[in-house]
Amino acid sequence: MPIDYDDMMQSGATGLAARYDEKDVMLYALGVGMGRDPLDEKELAFVYENNGLKVVPTFASVINRGEAPPERQRMPQKSSINFALVVDGERRITFHKPLPSKCEVVSDERMLAILDKGEGKGAVLVQERITREAASGDKLFTIVSSIFARGDGGFGGPSSKNMPQGGPELHEIPTRAPDLVKECDTRPDQAFLYALSGDRNPLHRDPAFAQMVGFPRPILHGLCSYGTACRAVLSTLAQYQPERIRQFDVRFSKPVFPGETLVVEMWQDGGTISWRASVKERPGTMVLNNGLCLLS
Repeated sequence: MPIDYDDMMQSGATGLAARYDEKDVMLYALGVGMGRDPLDEKELAFVYENNGLKVVPTFASVINRGEAPPERQRMPQKSSINFALVVDGERRITFHKPLPSKCEVVSDERMLAILDKGEGKGAVLVQERITREAASGDKLFTIVSSIFARGDGGFGGPSSKNMPQGGPELHEIPTRAPDLVKECDTRPDQAFLYALSGDRNPLHRDPAFAQMVGFPRPILHGLCSYGTACRAVLSTLAQYQPERIRQFDVRFSKPVFPGETLVVEMWQDGGTISWRASVKERPGTMVLNNGLCLLS
């Protein structure tokens, strides 16, 4: 059934309880390309627990949504989305404190906006999740994200982002040449490894399914490309110090195919890092844009 705007806007949950441990942290780091050189001591800190395990900040994206009692969840009653046609749109993670290597967490989430792009043009859903440490109640991070539901437009909802709580503002990339360029390879089997961090969508692993929904072959998870770009900033301008990253934004432009090389361009203006990423094998193809990283 199509989206019912009022019904969907009321969806959300409070008190979603989850936990993660060192295995989850290391698996995610491997999934975004950390540890390719096992003799690189700076990257070893993200994939080996015995020297004080560090956490790649964008690990926040894959921390389990968690569970809550039914009375604390409001699921849509009159709406459904064709998740086979859903892709990532934009994402902003604001970090309130560094992520511990293992933690029990509690999250609250709500819908911020649902934007109708028109019949046959899809819909944009903007959501917010605030995650806290269960023990202390301290905020860990806030995620504001949008997904593009390609098969769900034309339901008669608002069509513009010119509305309160319309999602992350797009960051403008400087017009000068980048201050730094970092190439990050991905492996042909990268999506299989990254899927173990939670996203089992067949779009990223099943060739027949990918073709059925309009792609020539499986595409890399957008959040894997996002985490790979975070690795590029973390390993250069942030000097492998994840606690320095206070915010990390992106707009997903085009898909990446496993095995391609991300070319991450960076501009530094004090603690503000602007970034974007293209694909080396397809010159001129911008896959991640309007990137912003705030460093402390």
